Order: sequence, then C-alpha cells, then structure tokens
Amino acid sequence: MTERPPYPSYWEADVVLRDGTTAHLRPVRPEDAEAMQAMHRKQSDESVYLRFFAPLPVIPKRDLERFVNVDYHDRVAFVMTVGGEIIGDARYDRIDERSAEVAFNVADDYQGRGLGSIFLEHLAAAARERGIREFHAEVLPQNRSMLAVFMAAGYKITRQLDDGVVAVHFNLDPTEESRRVQAAREHRAEARSVHSLLHPASVAVLGASRKRTSTGNLLLRNLKEAGFPGEIFVVHPEADQVAGFPAYRSFDDLPEQIDLGVIAVPAERCIEVVRQCAQHGVKGVVVISSGFAEEGPEGLALQQRMVATARAHGMRVVGPNSLGVINADAALNASLAPFLPPAGPIGLFAQSGAFGTAILAEATRRGLGVSSFVSAGNRADLSGNDMLQYWEEDPATKVVGLYLESVGNPRKFSRIARRLSLKKPVVVVKADFTAEERPPGHHVRSSRLSSAALIQIFEQAGVVRADTMHALFDVAQVFTSQPLPAGRRVGVIGNSAALATLVVQRLRAEGLEVTVPPVSMHPEVSTEEFRVELERMFANPDVDSVVMTFTPSSGPQSDEIAPLFAQVSARSGKTTVACFLGIIGNQEFLTAHVPGDDGEPVPVTVPAFGGPEYAAWALARATDYAMWRESDRGTTDPPAGVDLRAARRLIRRLLAGVPAGEQRTLEPGEVAALLETVGISVVPHARVHTPEEASAAAREFGFPVALKAVHHQLRHRLDAGGVQLNIDNDAELRDDFLRIQDLVRRVGGHSAGEQPSLDVQPMAPPGTACVVTAGEDPLLGPVVSFSIAGDATELLDDVAHRGAPLTNVDAREMITSVKAAPRLLGYQGTPAANLSAVADVIMRLSALVDEFPEVSEIALRPLHAGAEQVHILSAYAVLRSQPDRKDSVRRLS
Repeated sequence: MTERPPYPSYWEADVVLRDGTTAHLRPVRPEDAEAMQAMHRKQSDESVYLRFFAPLPVIPKRDLERFVNVDYHDRVAFVMTVGGEIIGDARYDRIDERSAEVAFNVADDYQGRGLGSIFLEHLAAAARERGIREFHAEVLPQNRSMLAVFMAAGYKITRQLDDGVVAVHFNLDPTEESRRVQAAREHRAEARSVHSLLHPASVAVLGASRKRTSTGNLLLRNLKEAGFPGEIFVVHPEADQVAGFPAYRSFDDLPEQIDLGVIAVPAERCIEVVRQCAQHGVKGVVVISSGFAEEGPEGLALQQRMVATARAHGMRVVGPNSLGVINADAALNASLAPFLPPAGPIGLFAQSGAFGTAILAEATRRGLGVSSFVSAGNRADLSGNDMLQYWEEDPATKVVGLYLESVGNPRKFSRIARRLSLKKPVVVVKADFTAEERPPGHHVRSSRLSSAALIQIFEQAGVVRADTMHALFDVAQVFTSQPLPAGRRVGVIGNSAALATLVVQRLRAEGLEVTVPPVSMHPEVSTEEFRVELERMFANPDVDSVVMTFTPSSGPQSDEIAPLFAQVSARSGKTTVACFLGIIGNQEFLTAHVPGDDGEPVPVTVPAFGGPEYAAWALARATDYAMWRESDRGTTDPPAGVDLRAARRLIRRLLAGVPAGEQRTLEPGEVAALLETVGISVVPHARVHTPEEASAAAREFGFPVALKAVHHQLRHRLDAGGVQLNIDNDAELRDDFLRIQDLVRRVGGHSAGEQPSLDVQPMAPPGTACVVTAGEDPLLGPVVSFSIAGDATELLDDVAHRGAPLTNVDAREMITSVKAAPRLLGYQGTPAANLSAVADVIMRLSALVDEFPEVSEIALRPLHAGAEQVHILSAYAVLRSQPDRKDSVRRLS
C-alpha cells in the first residue's frame, strides 16, 4: 500500500472574499466528511443539479469517502470554512501526466462572493506545483456563474458544447491577463475589507469603564467629541451608563447589529470578546489592548489565536496594541488620539502608537488635513498593504504616508505600491530596512541583503523614501498643494543673495538643475519690483519649478509679499516652494484662489519651509517622483528563448527526493543546464587534477586558456594568485598549474594527499568583469542584483538590487546606477560594453527567479561584458525544496 503524502499545511491560507469578509482555505481532510455532507444538505436542488448533473439529496457514502480522502498529488481538494463550517469545496483529479479535471461547489449563502475565483487560483497553484499543466471541466450551460469564473480568470480558454455539456479546457501557465485578474480580485476584496472598518454605521466599545482615565472611557469620549454620526454602544456587564452612554449587559441586549468593535479589555479576555463579536455579525475589530506578541512567546501565541478566531468568522483585525483608527471625512475617531485632525488629502498609516499621535499632531501643525489614519500596532492582521489597496480607490486620499517599523511582505508592498504610485504619491518612513532590529511584537523574516536592497526595491516601485517624520511632511506639503514638476530645471528668486546661494547649492546637491541665474533683489525692493521679477521668472520657458526665498527687511514685509507670491505662482501652474524663515507648512497667508476647470475658485497654497535644505530636498523628491511617473516603465516580457516549462521540469527533477525546506547545491553541469532553459550559456570548462589533464583540456579548447583555482578563498581571485589568464602553451600551463596547486595547498581546506582541483577554460574576449546574482530572499522575495566585480565594490556595497519581475527599463537602469558604471561606458579609452547584452541576461534571470521560488541563489561570477556580447565564465546555483514564498495566492497579507 502506497503511503499517503504528508498533509500540505503550507497550502493553507486566510483569504479575503469579495465583500471584504475573510475565510480559511485549506486542503481537505478525512474528518471533513460530516461537515461536507452538512453543506450539501443545505444546498438548493438547483445547486446540487449544477454540481452533480443529477438530483442528489445526500452524497452517497462511497462518493463522500472519496471526496475527503485524497493523495494531495494526483487528487487534490480544498475546502473553505467560516466559523468551522464548510462553505465550499474545489478539487482536481489527474487525467494524465499533464492534465486534470476540476470541479467546484459553493454553498448557496456564499455564492457571488468570489469563492470560485479564489478556489481556481489556489487549485492552479497546487496543480502547477504537482506538474499539471492543463485543467478540463464539464459545466452545464445554465451554470453561468461557473462559466464566468473560468472565462474571467485570464487564461486562454477553449470551450465547446457536446451532448448538452460545455467542455472547458485551458492551460495553467500564468498569463499577463491572469496575473492582472488575480491582482484586481485581491485589490477589490482587500480594499472592501478596509472600507468596512473605516465607514461603520455603528460602533461598540468593549472594555470601557466608568473611570474617566481608563482606555475605554477615553475611546468613548473621543468618538463623541469627534461628532461620529452613527450609533455608539457600550457593552459593560454591570454599569448602566459609561461616559454618558447607556451600557448594555451583553451583546445579546444590543438593539441592532454592530459594524465595528473597539476592544480595550485585558489581553486574556480578547479571544472571548472577539468570538462574541463574530457571533453577533460584527464586521471588524480594533484591538487597543496590549499584552500580546510584544510581551514574548506566550503573548504571540495568544495573539495568533485571537486573529485566527477573527479570520475564521470573517472579520478583519486592526492591532492588537493599536492606537486606533480615524476617518476624518466620516467624523470617526475610534482611537486614543486626543483630537480629530482636520479633513484633508493625506492617508496615514503607522505601526507605533506613540508615533501615530506625533504624526497626527505634526499634520495639524502644518495645516495638512488627513483623510484617514490607521495605527496597526503589532500588525497581526491588517497591514500597510491592505491600506494601500484601500487608498488606491479612496477619492478623499491624494497622498499616502506610512511609518513602517517592519515590513512583513515587501514583495507584495512593492507590487501594490508600484500600481498605486502611478496614481498617487506614496511616502514611506522606514525605521529598519533589514528587519534585524524588530520592534517588540513584530515577527517578520530577515533579509540576507543589505538595507540598500529594500531601499532600491521601494524606489523601483516609485515610492518616495523619507528618513524622518518631518521629511515625510516636507514632501507631503508639495504633493498636497502643488502640481507635479514638469522637469528638473529650477529658478531661484528672493531678497537675499546669501540665502539664494545656499538654495542653489542644495538644489544641485539633490540632482536638480539651476538653469537660469538666481534673482537676488535688494532687501528694500518695492512690492511692484518684486511682482515684475516674479512674473518674469515664472514666465521663463527654461524654468520648471521655482524656489522663492524671503527674509524680513526694511522693505516689504511678509504679509505683503506672500499674497503676491501666491497669486503669481498659482496663475503660472508651475511647482513652487518657499523659504519664509520661521514659517513652516501649508499656511493660509501663502494661499491664492484661482479659477478651476468649472470656473469656481480653487485654493492653491505655496508650501513654506524653515530652511533651504528642507525646501530643496522636498522639491527634489517631488521631481524624482514626477519623472518616474511620466517615464516609460518598460515591459516585463522575458526575452525570446526563455523556456519556463523546461526549467520547471528540470527543477522538479533536480529536487526529487530533497526534503521540504532543504537545499541542494547544483553541480556545474546542472547549473549550466538550468541556465540553458532560459537562454543563458556558460563558457565551458574542464575540472582537472594533474598537469597532464590540464594540457589535454587546453588542447581540446585551444590556446590561449585560463587556469583557475576551485578553492573558495582563491576562486576568481586574480589578485591573490588563484587565477592565471592568457596561457599560450603547455610549458606555461604546467608551470602555472603547479604554482596555483601549491598555493591551494598552503591555503589549506583539502584532505591530506588529495590533489587540489583546478579549472581550465578558454579565454573570453576582453571585457569588464561583472557579477549578476539572483534568488529568493527570505524577506524580499525574488531579487536580482548587479555589480562590477572587485573588492572595492563589495567593500563599498556598490550593488544595484531590483525585485523581480524586472522590466527592461529596470534592467538597464540597474546597470547604469552603480557608481562603478563608467567602467562599462568606455572608461579611460576602453571599449564600451554592450549594455543591452548585459540587460538581456538580467531579464532572463529575472524570469527564472520570479517564476521559481525554488531558486534560492544563482550567481554569474564573473560575467564578462564585452563590446559585442557577454561571456559567463562561472555560475553557481542552490535550489530549495518547497520554499514558502511570502507573496503568493496562499497568503492574506
């Protein structure tokens, strides 16, 4: 009897349905028989007929046993549950080596909520993992919802009507359209789940006491003082009234269903309170309570049980250890923040409660309104990724600002941020980019790469990075009040030559161009003279943005110049910032009103900065973002000759028998074979142990040849004597062989009496030695890196990183972005390298690691970039069996 494969627990997932509620999806288990029969009994006659093509009051015992007993390989089934009840199932049965038949069944009460699409995504992912390439299904013509799921999935579908049944066939290879469909489904569901949290019609506070200084009491008062128009309820087992609100003894006594629960009870009571919320139809909860993961392993376990309870019943969770949530437009202040900031265009997300209070205060001080604010606390469920999904469609939010203490899923963050950044600026303050210094309560993976990798991947997605909270608001001032810069050319005008000089220096240091001489007027200049010079500056076609400086003098005062400046700037339509010493933020006295598209007056404010360095930095970041948004971002299409099916077959064969989670280092021939599947060739070499073997190999290749030590300390080390190039004859080869072999013996690391191995390789044409690496980073996902070879590069971390999938523009940019790039561009008279050929190799590796998280590491070291083509002299690769990629269809966030 064949042993059943182990239950694939890593296929389990918490998923968000179309209406924003959550459900748990997992492989079926034998003990699910009773629950599956219970779902079947509740189905309408029509649903049963559409699934089984016949009336079937109950599932026959024999069929039921077959449905719940699968081998997780040739026969796979998933069930979806809410509150322990099965609400749907989906399965495939293998037909032959490459195809399988699929079937779906969704409970009547949950039809129309996107279960079919979610099931299809997960079944397809499992099938591809098991080597299945095609799905077949037989569907009755009247089952229009199931046919719609197949047709809308983005695969290339064929269907035909045969004997009253629609036969559907499609290949499971992901397409651009299938990826777009999955992203769109994920986006709609997650955005809807956040919308439910921020737009409740009713709020219940659980844990409020009559003590005025208690957390719950403060929450109630904040809700009341903000003017929340919905119903506010208090659940208290003893009190009749709390903070002026009538109290109800239990959920059962509440007069209506609650949308949002705000929980401030001790940590050990939270699970029971969450369960009560779930049983009474609460859509989501904000857990203010602390005492969870930030307290250690026991707190983490408690937190995980609480979140699992909520998700199992369809609820989202903010927190725990959260400051709360705010929606200024809805007058909702379900937080500990002592004030409701004015409504405005900035959406804010913070993980730290203390920092959350600080950013709300700073936004108010600068005159910047807030659309919504969420404090995620320990970020056990709702994350910054969910908020990005929501803000993408939120009409009240024009700019997004996030303070991140950790990033649980950078790949997903980057994927969503890249799409959002094409519409709205995303500004991020990140405390620790490598996850090496995790705040208490934040349990995330660590990256193998330097902090520069995450920074560059964020920039690849168009994200604006700020080092501090103040920097976040500096650039937010520009985004919220000014049009985006049309270019990098900046004009400077003011009444102080010294201040103008400082501004010009800072602008150039930030990468902007001062294309016209700065205009520095006399301190006693008249208002009319100021107006003339301002209009001349703004009318200059060689100026895209303007920086105006003003210092108090015996001439016109700030209250005279500011309105004039604001009017001229607003009429020009050009990006403008001001250095009015002592004035910070978007202030009324720098606001002008100009006719909008509909003819009605529209306020336009010039943001003010306390110093030239802040103004220059903010304008530069706004310009960088504008240039990114307007640029051609290219395409992720892989080059011709990339055969991912062949790569999949080879990877499956190479990992056969390797336990889940274990790694396997490939032999040189295996690495070459893997690279060949994506169209990359490695210059051949021969592994030799004696001078005679070396001579035979050299004669076969043809002189000249290179001789290289295999020893890890000497490999590729021309400077250390481990490599000898341009060997022209046998005598020279023998001398070099003995010398390098002796060097290896002195370095050590091989067994006594063992002949150290060396490699003989044909000489490649002249070129610049580069290093291209790629692989699955535990935190960042698939990353491709590029550098010029050499110790200096490694010591100075002069390496470019991009997250896969790369576009062809990304590939080209990463080559030219390293500081040593001039060596590829004809440095000191050397031939310029063919950058397109280098970018082609990068794109091929990007396609490989994006598709296969099994590729833990692959390195082309060195890659010789020549004037016409590239030559890869050595390659190394490590595969991992059944890796757990962070951003996949199997994860909620």
